[in-house]
Amino acid sequence: MNINTVNRAKMYQLVLFPLNNGATNVYYVLILSYIATFGNNVLGIATVFASVMVTGMRVFDAITDPIIGALMDRTNGKLGKFRPFMIIGNVIMAAAVIILYMITPGIPAHMQWMRYAAFVGLYAVWVIGYTFQTSVTRSGQTVLTNDPNQRPLFTIFNTVGSMAGMGLMQFMAPIVRSNVADYSSADFYAFLTPIGVAVSIVLTILAIIGIWEKDNPKYFGLGGAAQEKTKISEYIQIIKNNNPMQRLMIAGAGCKLALSIATNVTVLCMLYGCMMGNYDGLYLPMMVLGYVFSVPFFLLTVRTSQKQGQKASLMRYVSVAFVCYIGVLVLLFLWKQGVPGRNLSLFGENGFSINLYTVLFVLFFGVGYGAYYATADMPIPMVADCSDYETYRSGKYIPGIMGTLFSLVDKLVSSLSATVVGIAVSVIGLQNLPTAETPYAPGMNWVVIILFCIIPMAAWAATLLAMKNYELTGSRMKEIQTINAARKEGVANGMTLEEAMKKWKTIEDIEA
Repeated sequence: MNINTVNRAKMYQLVLFPLNNGATNVYYVLILSYIATFGNNVLGIATVFASVMVTGMRVFDAITDPIIGALMDRTNGKLGKFRPFMIIGNVIMAAAVIILYMITPGIPAHMQWMRYAAFVGLYAVWVIGYTFQTSVTRSGQTVLTNDPNQRPLFTIFNTVGSMAGMGLMQFMAPIVRSNVADYSSADFYAFLTPIGVAVSIVLTILAIIGIWEKDNPKYFGLGGAAQEKTKISEYIQIIKNNNPMQRLMIAGAGCKLALSIATNVTVLCMLYGCMMGNYDGLYLPMMVLGYVFSVPFFLLTVRTSQKQGQKASLMRYVSVAFVCYIGVLVLLFLWKQGVPGRNLSLFGENGFSINLYTVLFVLFFGVGYGAYYATADMPIPMVADCSDYETYRSGKYIPGIMGTLFSLVDKLVSSLSATVVGIAVSVIGLQNLPTAETPYAPGMNWVVIILFCIIPMAAWAATLLAMKNYELTGSRMKEIQTINAARKEGVANGMTLEEAMKKWKTIEDIEA
């Protein structure tokens, strides 16, 4: 049987579409990194409430995610299946964040109930927009390419897009803090918000251009629009029967939890500012250092993925991160307040100043951060493999539901980081979330050790355990793509989906 099994993307499509993740990651920084600090320090909302609300709102997400995923699977209009959700999502997020950060501080302090209501309500609206757009990052890959040599490239371009969004905002934030206002000031958010919104809009437009040609029914599953009728009630059955997706959700949660907690602004303020005493001199250099170390790991992960499959690549480099962070953990245990040889030191009164402690920290942290940053978004292109597996398993093309399944876990974990940090800080008796100017408080080193090292390491251990029996290896995906292609051709030639599913169950059926 002569069949075409490979759907390849043009290079500009591979480069531009992942910018959708960069567009949403702008808000990852604006909201998930600063929302608790903003609520607490600007609006005067209780620390624990501000932190727990971010996680508690995911109950609302549990309702919106399947609805939006199912809606996407049923959508096929003039703008295709994915582009409408990118546009609507970005508009909703922009409006919600502008009102939240730039207008709600104007609510009088004596109307605190209104501040609480606006804080929760606008966050809920933002969640809907975030779900609209983030679900496309995962589901849209199914139409972009199924080439096993191209899908791993998504990780690199996705990270480039993430840096264009998240990286730019992380770079800008301390500059704004130093030159405009501190994290605890409304002026900080009023200045940074328009920049973030503008960057996100530009990245969204470029991502729409990237997927424009592929957002077409001929790339949808085995039989185009006929495959899109799936009930929301089938959500649980999909999770139950799609074992690779179950394992990937755990792995993705582990990777994202490690990244979101270890890069949380409060944790970094405590580490570089409160403990090491030089936030301004350490934060940006260490962030740049991490990005520099991540470059070779991105190249290595792609090479390994193309040769051995994405599972092998993910497990190998998560293991590297785990081992390196044992070194970081030991160094944080050795830290002593005010002792020069037991603190990070890059610049002193006489210029460049470095010690053995710093050299070792740079080595362990740099390699470890480079490895886990390169793998943090690797589960995203693997969602497309799980979606193709679901098409192979059940005949259903449901990228929206598959994308929102993963997105739900992603957002639950991301928001969990704010709650974990808020509770950890309150345990040592602090009433407000620490900023760069907060003096060191007893017990803060243990909070940093747990948040910066132990929780990420536990998350990586969970990732490795989940992926151990993940069946979608490189060779297995080639078989699945071949069988799906045979079935699709059969449907195109007049067979029913059930007949095609029954005729081609294994690669041997095709070869026969």
